[in-house]
Amino acid sequence: MKKSIKKQFACIFIGLMAATIMLCWILNTVFLQSYYVSDKEKTLFRAYERLNESSDLKGEEFEIEFETICSTNNIDALIIDGNGKQTISTVYDSKGLMLKLLDYLVNKNTPGVIILEKTDNYTFQKVRDERIDSDFLEMWGYLQDGKLFIMRIPVESIRESVKIANRFLAYVGIIAIIISGCLIWLVSKKVTEPILELADISERMSELDFAAKYQVSGENEVALLGNNINKLSETLENTISELKTANNELKSDIEKKEQIDEMRKEFLSNVSHELKTPIALIQGYAEGLKECVNDDEESKDFYCDVIMDEAGRMNVMVKKLLTLNQLEFGNEVVSMERFNIVALIQGIIQSVDILAKQKGVTINFNYQEAVYVWADEFKTEEVVRNYLSNALNHVGNEMVIDVKISSKGELARISVFNTGEPIPEEALDKLWIKFYKVDKARTREYGGSGIGLSIVKAIMESFNRKYGVKNYDNGVEFWFELEQK
Repeated sequence: MKKSIKKQFACIFIGLMAATIMLCWILNTVFLQSYYVSDKEKTLFRAYERLNESSDLKGEEFEIEFETICSTNNIDALIIDGNGKQTISTVYDSKGLMLKLLDYLVNKNTPGVIILEKTDNYTFQKVRDERIDSDFLEMWGYLQDGKLFIMRIPVESIRESVKIANRFLAYVGIIAIIISGCLIWLVSKKVTEPILELADISERMSELDFAAKYQVSGENEVALLGNNINKLSETLENTISELKTANNELKSDIEKKEQIDEMRKEFLSNVSHELKTPIALIQGYAEGLKECVNDDEESKDFYCDVIMDEAGRMNVMVKKLLTLNQLEFGNEVVSMERFNIVALIQGIIQSVDILAKQKGVTINFNYQEAVYVWADEFKTEEVVRNYLSNALNHVGNEMVIDVKISSKGELARISVFNTGEPIPEEALDKLWIKFYKVDKARTREYGGSGIGLSIVKAIMESFNRKYGVKNYDNGVEFWFELEQK
């Protein structure tokens, strides 16, 4: 990152340190020498006062005190008694210093001398020594015991000290900046790492990835921020989950509504189509009766029979549609009960026995022992009747219908097989669709409406059980399963 906090922290602190060291260096260069000179002036005055105070000491004691003062303060000094005799000296070339003192006493305006302060007892001055190209601070005059003295401190050594101090400060500053820079980099890295982690978590949150969580450690501001981001992540995840759930439900509702609309349109279209023919027949034969097309009783009876047959067919279709509507929209409660499926099938076969004999159909169902299943008995009877009625309408060849019950673990499979022509493979999946007819002419012949198998489908789905159809070389088998206990 070009503008990372870590780099900004490091640059700010390193810049502050470098500026501080540079300021110290400038202050040393500009003011240290002046301060040092001022301090040495004070040193000369203190040395003068102590010499005055110590002038009462005699012999070796005074010499020790004098040498202590001069060595401590790096002062070159010389004391001469009233006879012009050297008493004490701290310099190797005491003769030259004595000549300087005598010259100051005799000549009031010595070249290269700048008098800074003058009293009756001493003179404080700055001197330029051309011979050695150096400046000195000097003080000369009389002690309280009448002895002459001269003391001086080289100013050039002060300049050299300033240079050394500045050079040392530069070296120390560079080293300090390098070490401090490394330390600051490490510290800023430690400080910014959790912030970068939080930034990464927030970026993943923006991409709807809420798996990452900040590992809270400590009780500082970053830990508090991390804890709040974790809470925000959980809240966002729950909110988005709720929104997705609501959106999914909304999509399902929209799809269901669209499906219902399509079903309604299809239903109206199919009902209109199915009712169009019988209504037209009823209308035509009724008009024929009214207009007395044929006056004989036989023709009238024929017309009336057609009208009654078509009306009956429409009545059956409407009843089936009402039943299917109740099943599909869940208006009927499924009452699960335990009953003997063998007895139920035997009763249905017995009810259609006359019709089977009229068609020359043999119905085989050779079961005597009771087989108990769990289901809605009334709806199960509807399924069996639809399968058996369908078989009677389509049976052919050997004219045989086999009704069987087989066990598959906890399930009982009930199947109705009829001999005849197999159903085209492309039509197998469409059999359960309302008003679908494989052979419309034949369906019309036996009065079918194409609703029976749709009722079977709705019933079995309300049971949450499987159902289906299977082709054989010599016929077709319809089957369904029920729980067996």
